[in-house]
Formats: sequence, C-alpha cells, structure tokens
Amino acid sequence: MNHQEQQGFLTFAANTQDVDYLHLAYLQALNIKATQKIKSFAVIVDPATYQLIEDYHRQAFDYIIETPASTTGPYGLEAQAFWLTPFKETIKLESDLLFTTSIDHWWTAFRLRDVVLSTGCRNYLQQLSASRRYRKLFDDNNLPDVYNGLMYFRYSKTAADFFRCAAEIFNNWSAVQNALLNCRDPEPSTDVVYALAADIVGRELCTLPSVDFINFVHMKPSINEYPETASFQDMYVTEFDDGMIRINNINQYHPIHYHEKDFPTKEMYDHFRSMAGIC
Repeated sequence: MNHQEQQGFLTFAANTQDVDYLHLAYLQALNIKATQKIKSFAVIVDPATYQLIEDYHRQAFDYIIETPASTTGPYGLEAQAFWLTPFKETIKLESDLLFTTSIDHWWTAFRLRDVVLSTGCRNYLQQLSASRRYRKLFDDNNLPDVYNGLMYFRYSKTAADFFRCAAEIFNNWSAVQNALLNCRDPEPSTDVVYALAADIVGRELCTLPSVDFINFVHMKPSINEYPETASFQDMYVTEFDDGMIRINNINQYHPIHYHEKDFPTKEMYDHFRSMAGIC
C-alpha cells in the first residue's frame, strides 16, 4: 500500500467512444473542492485516458493513478480500488455524481464499519425510492439493495476481503451468472458484483441500512416516474444557481447521481472552478 493521506475521494475515469469520463471526473474534483472540507481527490485512469490528461486536469486532481485497462468488462477496474487508493479512508464515487452541500459529517457514520455501501436511493423529491424496476435481479437473488455510486472503505482486513471477493466475481462472471436466478447480464455491473461481495463477506459488515441518509438522488427514469425513453432534463425544469441544483424547483441537498452524461454545463464547470480557486 502507498497511502499518502488519511482521507479523500476517489473515482475512476476510463473514457469510452461515447463518454468523456475524464471530463466528468474533472467536474467532480472541482465540485468536491468547492463543497467539502476534506478536499483531496484521486482519479484512477487507464493508459488511453492517461494520455488525455492536460495541465488543467492536474490542477484539480491531487492524485492521478494510471493502471492497466480492464480485461473483465467496462467496470472491472473497480475491484482494484482498495490497492490503488492513496487514502487510508476512501469515499469512492461514480464520476457522474455531484454534491451541493458538505457531507463531511458522514465520515463519522462511515467509521462504524470498515466498508459502507450506500443502501437504497432517492428520487428528486428527496424521498427514498420504492421502485424495483432496476432491482429485479437483486430481489430474485435476495441481494442487499446497495449502490456502488457512493461507498466508503478504509484500510482493513474486511475491506481487503471485500475487494478480493469482488475481483473474483469479476474474473469469473460466466460461472457466477449461471449460478444467479434470472441473470441475463453478459457483463458484470459493479452494483451486482458489490452486492454479491457484501453478501459473501457479510452484509452486516458492509452496510449501514439504519443510517438512512447515506445514499444519493438517482435520476434514472423509473425512480423519478418519467418514461424510460425520455430525459429528465426535458421532463423537469432543471436549474443551477450558486452551486445548488434544483429540479422542478426542489433543491437537491443529497448528492445527485445525474446519470445523463450531457447534464453538466459550462456554467457548472466555471462556477465550481471559481469556488475551488482554480483558474
């Protein structure tokens, strides 16, 4: 291990033909520096994405960690987080997630466990979602209702066991897929892999469902009751004002997993760059 700091945020950015994840990670880094007291930010990139990093990225990223491209599907790198993070305590995020307020007090709750996967999600009304449209595989296989979009882990045996287990699932997905009920996923998703790993290691060691604020607003259609073929940006009035994101005039105080990769605007980049004091 090569820990450089006690606490910090971590994300992955491996660009695809359709999505510039590096640019999303850059906005997230600016956002964290503008909204959080703990501001250190690390990004893990594959070699192709590393070649795209410019000086302005380096101003926002405290750590840039290059690692070989995944051979186990688009999310296979995720299982390496434990060994690559520069922090003893890490909040790992999906790159398309933004904060509007500080969650620094969450660190205290996280420390009740060595691994904490966020449980459930919220709609834009800030309500815990009851939708199961995207969770049929979880329900059929009695898996914990966890989301990898926001999770915590610290340097510990439990975390090492969890990520070793996740790596084994990624590496042996065909066998795992055949063992699951009604699984038609040709490639493993991180949500499913982490739910399985938590079930194997012990969900009581990897979740804090009683702490119901450790989750985020997820803007997927069914969670917010709009058509699957539509965009929430077309269905609802979305506004960005002084760092706050509003949807249908409702302030989004929980972290928002905007999901639609064209949601960030130049105004967001400029605002958070200014707040973070980065030219």
